Amino acid sequence: MTSLRRLGTSDLQVFPLALGGNVFGWSADEAQSFAVLDAYAAAGGNFVDTADVYSAWAEGNEGGESETVIRRWLASRGNRSDILVATKVGAHPGFKGLDAPTIKAAAEESLRRLGTDHIDLYYTHFDDESVPVEEIVTALDQLVKDGKVRAVAASNISPERLRASLDFAEAEGLTRYVALQPQYNLVSRDTYEGPLLDVVEQGGLAAVPYYGLAAGFLTGKYRAGSTVDSVRAAGAGRHLETERGRRVLAALDAVAEARGAELATVALAWLASRPTVAAPIASARTVEQLPALVAVADLELTEAELATLTEASAV
Repeated sequence: MTSLRRLGTSDLQVFPLALGGNVFGWSADEAQSFAVLDAYAAAGGNFVDTADVYSAWAEGNEGGESETVIRRWLASRGNRSDILVATKVGAHPGFKGLDAPTIKAAAEESLRRLGTDHIDLYYTHFDDESVPVEEIVTALDQLVKDGKVRAVAASNISPERLRASLDFAEAEGLTRYVALQPQYNLVSRDTYEGPLLDVVEQGGLAAVPYYGLAAGFLTGKYRAGSTVDSVRAAGAGRHLETERGRRVLAALDAVAEARGAELATVALAWLASRPTVAAPIASARTVEQLPALVAVADLELTEAELATLTEASAV
């Protein structure tokens, strides 16, 4: 059985791949979403990542669709106690920002949509610099005290604000962030590696990177001259235009062939090996896409393979 990883200083034990819920109720309908969730759970997965804003950007949606799909799945399978649900606050069209009343109201709505009495991990989705960190941390602490949230985390935040949040929580004896969700992958290392990583390491936080596969680019399906039917094709394909992107693909090809593994598995295994990373996030629109993702739990790259990928992905 795959060993779970402790999430920072929390008591949450997570599967080494978080299943991204951004596609649920968007590019994956309810039946597809249920099938993917079933297959993930069957593989030992227990860490599902969503947000209240998923997928407000899609025509006809208003946000909360992903949480609603997850509620229906949890209810129909009766497995709430087996699954760690992470969701986020701050970007829903009806609950924008991170002032205390917004955090409180948005959390209640997420609890309602998820059909649960607690959220396992609650992220601030995008930092709101118009609100003092003291107000944000205090509001999140109250949710934990009320038993509505087990642990709190941040995403899309500056090193300075993250450090200030941790310092305030420490000084006042309030709930502190246990994780950070940064954008981080083989072709996007720059925003995380540096001051942000330093704060995460010093604070004992875990990283749960999003865009672990660079919107699908690191699966290898985007190649020169190929056409991919995906809502993310334009975003993923742009990496083909960079020397770094082409170097990374070549290195992934070589390691994947040597190990008899999928490119996506190798890319996620590199990410999972990085300092602070507990579980990369990746989403699957279909069950067929899932095996390459959950296989990261069983693939340990050699030092030489890791060095090859790290060197290819350097700026």
